[in-house]
Amino acid sequence: MEGAALVSAATEPEERAMEAALRPKNLDDFVGQARVRRQLSLVLEASRMRGRTADHVLMSGPPGLGKTTLAMIIAAEMNAPLRISSGPAIQHAGDLAAILSSLSEGEVLFLDEIHRMSRPAEEMLYMAMEDFRVDIIVGKGAGATAIPLELPPFTLVGATTRAGLLPGPLRDRFGFTGHLEFYSVAELELVLRRSAGLLDLKLTSAGFSEIAGRSRGTPRIANRLLRRVRDWALVHAVDSIDARTAGAALDMYEVDARGLDRLDRAVLESLVLKFNGGPVGLSTLAIAVGEEPETVETVAEPFLVREGLLGRTPRGRIAMASAWEHLGLRMPENTAAAALGQTSDDSEFE
Repeated sequence: MEGAALVSAATEPEERAMEAALRPKNLDDFVGQARVRRQLSLVLEASRMRGRTADHVLMSGPPGLGKTTLAMIIAAEMNAPLRISSGPAIQHAGDLAAILSSLSEGEVLFLDEIHRMSRPAEEMLYMAMEDFRVDIIVGKGAGATAIPLELPPFTLVGATTRAGLLPGPLRDRFGFTGHLEFYSVAELELVLRRSAGLLDLKLTSAGFSEIAGRSRGTPRIANRLLRRVRDWALVHAVDSIDARTAGAALDMYEVDARGLDRLDRAVLESLVLKFNGGPVGLSTLAIAVGEEPETVETVAEPFLVREGLLGRTPRGRIAMASAWEHLGLRMPENTAAAALGQTSDDSEFE
């Protein structure tokens, strides 16, 4: 979550169109994820040389790292049409059968959040991926009849933010699996330079660094912040964006120098100021910041834990020493983080 202003702005049609325009169209333009790009390039090149459709591809990793973009690039590299759907939209086997039966030969089917697909549809997908056919059940009870339906060869590209929720039989049917990692600041600067060129924006090297450092290792956020800085510069008649301009713009949107937004800071401030650094249960912490527990757990916590600002212990959430430092406060010696030597585990509690 990048702040209410950023989220609401990103839902505008113009913003969605701009985000699509900034997507790379081929693997050569795709910045970062060097290992996955090399492996995927080899898979696609081998498929072209054999004159066959590419193997099914599974992309996993946090949101905003390029899974959808890579699906579009796979279709473009294979010169094939692209069909887009999502796991939550396929709640019945019939929904999947309708999509599969309408595919053309070589078409790329992209299923986002594939781990959220219903079990009956998932079981139908097994046969479709392996044998390129599905059985359509006609009738009910003892009179039900299975009619086999042959499918043209196609490539399934699945994307998931929670690969661990995918059943083993489904994972095993993908010929290639790629896990996307968070981007370094240097890689995000390259992303921003490309986007700035497409948007016809002038930024100094320090300006690029300032935005990249606040982008949480995520290209989608980097491009979103770049557009907000562009708006600020336009209103304030700034021709060339430097670090000071970028910083002032992002401060206005409540994105601080480390990339924390309003919710992130609210969580840390509640932990530190109201609960003396914790430990505190998830539900109690969510009430303190006025959000749902799921929002705190899925939106704020992953980044705060990755940054070493928040820890998860058997007794609840605690503020680490760097959280006190980030808020400009001195950590007392009687805090949970000090008692634990600043260690935390990944267990799920409360």
